[in-house]
Amino acid sequence: MMLKIEHIGIAVKNLETSNALFSQLFGKGPYKLEKVESENVSTSFFMMGESKIELLEASDPNSAIAKFIEKKGEGIHHIAFEVADIYAEMKRLQNEGFKLLNEQPKKGADNKMICFLHPKDSNGVLIELCQEIK
Repeated sequence: MMLKIEHIGIAVKNLETSNALFSQLFGKGPYKLEKVESENVSTSFFMMGESKIELLEASDPNSAIAKFIEKKGEGIHHIAFEVADIYAEMKRLQNEGFKLLNEQPKKGADNKMICFLHPKDSNGVLIELCQEIK
């Protein structure tokens, strides 16, 4: 079961420039900067009430974020939902006919296990499931 919107991911060309822009917009800076080598991205997180905004900059020209920006430009990349049990939610969604982009959860940013759903199954929106690593 999905519990809440955990974060909205925004693909950016330059993390430093975008951090300055969003810091000015939100009136506060990011609470965390992190590199996720497995995804070839550098990230920053802004806390917005109970939800977060994640900025993602490609660290490799062949990464999913680099390809997204090349195809669509900067902008909203994904919406992440917090789940209580990522394995159970992945199985439930597969049984409902959704295609998973990864068969097993993997370590993501901000101390989360993550899994993505194929956007063709969700009206073109890339959905991320995430569960806090305990």
